Amino acid sequence: MLTVHTFTFNPFQENTYVLTDSETKEALIIDPGCFTVAERRTLDTFLADYKPVAILNTHGHLDHVFGVNHLVAKYQIPFYLHPLEDPILRNVPAVAERYGMGLVPSIDQYSPLATGPFAFAGHELQIWHTPGHAPGHVVIYAHNLKTVIAGDVLFRESIGRTDFPYCSFDDLQHSIRQVLYALPDDTIVLSGHGPQTTIGHEKWHNPYVPA
Repeated sequence: MLTVHTFTFNPFQENTYVLTDSETKEALIIDPGCFTVAERRTLDTFLADYKPVAILNTHGHLDHVFGVNHLVAKYQIPFYLHPLEDPILRNVPAVAERYGMGLVPSIDQYSPLATGPFAFAGHELQIWHTPGHAPGHVVIYAHNLKTVIAGDVLFRESIGRTDFPYCSFDDLQHSIRQVLYALPDDTIVLSGHGPQTTIGHEKWHNPYVPA
């Protein structure tokens, strides 16, 4: 059985998700934002009961990748990211410096993440390209859980920012309407920041992208 676990890390209050399977005890880490030593220890303590198999990121903004280097080194697992996120990922150290966060090492390698099915612990997740907040942004849909991990595309009664480089408000609206709003209304939306919501709630109450 699949289960989603949520951790909130770093000064940006980013939501890191870990998908686990109760039979294989495998773990898939999504958007690891653990920034401090204490935050990394929190995640490692949880993962001690599981076998981490991969990191999968919705996009490459700094608050979603702080923990990547630590996890890759500790568990020797691949890091998957859409190739269109390459310029954003390479800019992480410079952006961190502008935010006054000190020296944040670059992330030098990733495995290209393709859209379509993604196998995890005998389950099939769906990866859909949803640009707007970032050019290579994706969402991860778990059909058996009726859940979409939406990164920074859609929040509860809000949407991802589009004032960063490589953003597009028109693309974001299109991604929400054509991809997320096509899901059943009772689909749970797990966002990159803030509380969870549902597709139906956002269709009726999101002031930025009404259905």
